Amino acid sequence: MSYPGYPPTGYPPFPGYPPAGQESSFPPPGQYPYPSGFPPMGGGAYPPGPSSGYPGAGGYPAPGGYPAPGGYPGAPQPGAAPSYPGGQGFGAPPGGAGFSGYPQPPSQSYGGGPAQVALPGGFPGGQMPSQYSGGQAPYASQPAAMTQGTQGTIRPAANFDAMRDAEILRKAMKGFGTDEQAIVDVVANRSNDQRQKIKAAFKTMYGKDLIKDLKSELSGNMEELILALFMPTTYYDAWSLRNAMQGVGTQERVLIEILCTRTNQEIQEIVRCYQSEFGRDLEKDIRSDTSGHFERLLVSMCQGNRDENQNVNHQMAQEDAQRLYQAGEGRLGTDESSFNMILAIRSFPQLKATMEAYSRMANRDLLSSISREFSGNVESGLKAILQCALNRPAFFAERLYYSMKGAGTDDSTLVRIVVTRSEIDLVQIKQMFSQMYQKTLSTMIASDTSGDYRRLLLAIVGQ
Repeated sequence: MSYPGYPPTGYPPFPGYPPAGQESSFPPPGQYPYPSGFPPMGGGAYPPGPSSGYPGAGGYPAPGGYPAPGGYPGAPQPGAAPSYPGGQGFGAPPGGAGFSGYPQPPSQSYGGGPAQVALPGGFPGGQMPSQYSGGQAPYASQPAAMTQGTQGTIRPAANFDAMRDAEILRKAMKGFGTDEQAIVDVVANRSNDQRQKIKAAFKTMYGKDLIKDLKSELSGNMEELILALFMPTTYYDAWSLRNAMQGVGTQERVLIEILCTRTNQEIQEIVRCYQSEFGRDLEKDIRSDTSGHFERLLVSMCQGNRDENQNVNHQMAQEDAQRLYQAGEGRLGTDESSFNMILAIRSFPQLKATMEAYSRMANRDLLSSISREFSGNVESGLKAILQCALNRPAFFAERLYYSMKGAGTDDSTLVRIVVTRSEIDLVQIKQMFSQMYQKTLSTMIASDTSGDYRRLLLAIVGQ
């Protein structure tokens, strides 16, 4: 369905999902000492060896500053035109109100069609680990489109030599002072899987733990960034969720960013990792830390059971749009369960079609209807799902912007997004950032950070 002036030209293609071959395995127990305030290690059920055991799913996450309702960058007032490039917002019915300016790439692939893939590397002797009963490969099927259409800023280094890199890092930390530039050059130019091999080589060669050595030489934001880079990707998501729910208060934005944006496979891997590493049940922790409709939405998300069929059923989209209208704008009060059901079950391409149908039928876009019908965390969670259906790189670009906008910087959010998207779609996120905010991501990072921390972030992001 095409609308006047939409989609705008120049948007990058929608991201695919984790590039093939970037799965990694969890580190052995005790390899990750944390700075103060990090969650203690729990059940310690790591499979042995840095190149065996739990395969990491293609690293996600990215919590970050949610704007106030209706406060998306450039969002128009009711009846006004959005300030995004390309004119009228997505899904604008002729003569009616458009979406709140949320940019959308011309074509998107979300994953869905099953494709047989080889068992990820790292299983000793090619044997299946025992935790996958029945001889089922943990990645027996993977949506084919997830390996197409996007680009990370970090690629696996050619002619990679883990022992040579381990030696460089050892020399950089030996004696008085630390050669931070040598550390940056190695860490920013190796994939996550290669970093796991460097850790293993370092311990083999020197009988010392690389992470402990790095921690003794670094501090503050630089330390957090290095730790994040050396965590296997799925472990980093599980750790971020645990950290968000530990102690006083809950970082709901972190829960939303991770659980509302992942594929089924990634969520299932996160749930298993959370249990094995922290000895806790993720769903139980969510239930104890959240409540009401927000709790139900997150519990739905952590099932990892969304339809991932790429095909769109336009009749279903029309019916869902009608049901959502009758559950919200078309009645007194709100039937929250209908919103939860449709947004938790339908595939991202199907949700996109539903948003189009809704805007034609209701003369109002679904995002603005959710702002009118919901508030607080459940509003943020529902919007995150729909924004990812529209344009995932724009979703993360927005979170990066709000992590640095205004006084102070939300460094944890900045680190999470940059690290976890660096091998997936950070190139597209940078492009969307420039189009949405008329400045480059690297320029904003350079003005908001300093020292070696800035140098490493810019090395990852690129110019």
